[in-house]
Amino acid sequence: MPTTDLEQRSINALRILTIDGVQQANSGHCGLPMGMADAAYVLWTRHLKHNPKDPAWPNRDRFILSAGHGSMLLYSLLHLTGYPLSLNELKQFRQWGSQTAGHPEHNVDLGIETTTGPLGQGFGAGVGMAIAARYLAARFNREGYPLFAHWIYAIVSDGDLMEGVAQEAASLAGHLGLDSLIYLYDDNDISIEGSTNLAFTENVRTHFEAYGWHVQEVEGHNTDAVDAAIRAAKVSKGRPHLIICHTHIAYGSPSMQGSARAHGGPLGASEVRATKEALGWPSMEPFFVPNDVIAQYRLAIPQGERAEAIWQDMLTNFEQAYPEEAKELRRVMSGGLPENWEMALPRFSPTDGAIATRAASGRVLRALAPVIPELIGGSADLAPSTQTFVSGYGDFQEATPEGKNLHFGVREHGMGAILNGMALYGGLRPYGGTFLVFSDYMRPAVRLAALMQLPVTYVWTHDSVFLGEDGPTHQPIEHLMSLRVIPNLTVIRPADANETSAAWKIALEHKRGPVALILSRQKLPVLEQTGRLAREGVARGAYVLSDSPLDRIDLIIIATGSEVADALEAQQLLTERRIGARVVSMPSWRLFDEQPVFYQLNVLPDNVIKRLAVEAGSPLGWERYVGSYGSVIGIDHFGASAPYQRLKTEFGFTPERIADRAQQLMVE
Repeated sequence: MPTTDLEQRSINALRILTIDGVQQANSGHCGLPMGMADAAYVLWTRHLKHNPKDPAWPNRDRFILSAGHGSMLLYSLLHLTGYPLSLNELKQFRQWGSQTAGHPEHNVDLGIETTTGPLGQGFGAGVGMAIAARYLAARFNREGYPLFAHWIYAIVSDGDLMEGVAQEAASLAGHLGLDSLIYLYDDNDISIEGSTNLAFTENVRTHFEAYGWHVQEVEGHNTDAVDAAIRAAKVSKGRPHLIICHTHIAYGSPSMQGSARAHGGPLGASEVRATKEALGWPSMEPFFVPNDVIAQYRLAIPQGERAEAIWQDMLTNFEQAYPEEAKELRRVMSGGLPENWEMALPRFSPTDGAIATRAASGRVLRALAPVIPELIGGSADLAPSTQTFVSGYGDFQEATPEGKNLHFGVREHGMGAILNGMALYGGLRPYGGTFLVFSDYMRPAVRLAALMQLPVTYVWTHDSVFLGEDGPTHQPIEHLMSLRVIPNLTVIRPADANETSAAWKIALEHKRGPVALILSRQKLPVLEQTGRLAREGVARGAYVLSDSPLDRIDLIIIATGSEVADALEAQQLLTERRIGARVVSMPSWRLFDEQPVFYQLNVLPDNVIKRLAVEAGSPLGWERYVGSYGSVIGIDHFGASAPYQRLKTEFGFTPERIADRAQQLMVE
């Protein structure tokens, strides 16, 4: 229990700031912050290694509020310990322009390590952070220089543990023995609909022990018990840690404690007053915190400065002992790429023969592996298909943390969340692969990566119905369109090997969010023009691949991916019919839309109104490029199981069918 009255009032300050913030906003969640105030106080004042005056220093402990609906708990902790989050920001909770959104939004300068709210995502991100820390420790730590040696803490809820993404991540964390993870589970037996007995009666302890976790159970309102459990976790090696904190939701509220009504929404003015009275709070003034409580929390500043100073001294000595390694460390942590790294990007020639863009991507990864050591990733048990395995660089496993090949298992959603955590940690360029159709399993994590503008690369292969015999369950139809509408996600569907190489260059240089590479299963010819044009053309999103051989442009064919080669053949057929066609390769809508208008008009001149878009996916959205007088050859139905050549014929994606449709368009 709290050893002093000051400690008790410091704990209650978290509850008071929460209920005042939610009451003033007239929305929010009081229950979790009030229930976990004791455990959070212990963690933040006795264990968490952090510096509010330098929130981003690399060897800080990470704290994740995976149960992001309890955001007022995090905001209160950040304000009280001295981060640049003012009391006025707490008063503006959930209001326009404030830094205290309804759910935490990633801002390292404020001490918010990751965006949370969609339950389970923070759980998975923490696993990614632990993987990143272990990999960087294996790469840079030396005897006497533990540059990466810290903990990743999280507060998780019943809702987090019910989500499949958390279970996927927990299973992998146990397999990898990620013992830097210490998660505090708010076990209050309440969900939005009522008791967790309605739907969640599993034995969490035995469940996580079966995953390979070290599990303890404590009374969550007993600060000494929580403290002892964290200390025990720190000395238990080889397993991630779950501390089950048995708590009461809305602890301290006379009428709402233990009730599902306390999960979301304000307590109400009368209950706020009653709670302050029950807790013995010295003032009814909203957002009042005694000066000695603030001073108690602000001890985090000198403690953090001392911890960071010790680490900085170690880094200085490391630089003297290992100057080349130190230079490399500074580069990767700053997010910079090695000098002249792009020289390693392979170029392809038509004489190389046809090559699937997934295979071209694999060749790019193998070429870059020795040049960009921080490029690390894997797939959801599909590496032979996605070509994401890099030979000669080992597997990332508990015994081999220096390995560059991650095996996520058949866990697409967990992979997405883990990639986010790796990117958030810094110093890595993470990528993950699966079939495009299974990007649906990753979508919540992809959306958060886009929201946080993280440098994650997705390698999504088997990009159309032309994957063939696996049939409609594995053939993406709506996926390209649905991914293109996600803000900040750059989708690139390259036409051949050279465009694939150029797409990887963009992915590694891009700084405004994740990049999705959409790659073919079937072999595609290396186009003669891309050797000269792809590097700049892909960066601009679309470019003139082949202009009309006639002295005029009657029609523009716009295509992506495997359909570009067919468009070029159709162009030849149209030339024989005396129709002048320009072929535009458009691997990325987003990149093209970002170009100056004069460039867009140069590629798609507005005086050529006959336009035909060709893409083996949903035609929705293409009207923005083909206009009122154009047309689209797409697919608005599910596919079929057959060799891809037969599917091309049946679905109208042969050069002849494209030329026929273009000719028809000319007379409409």
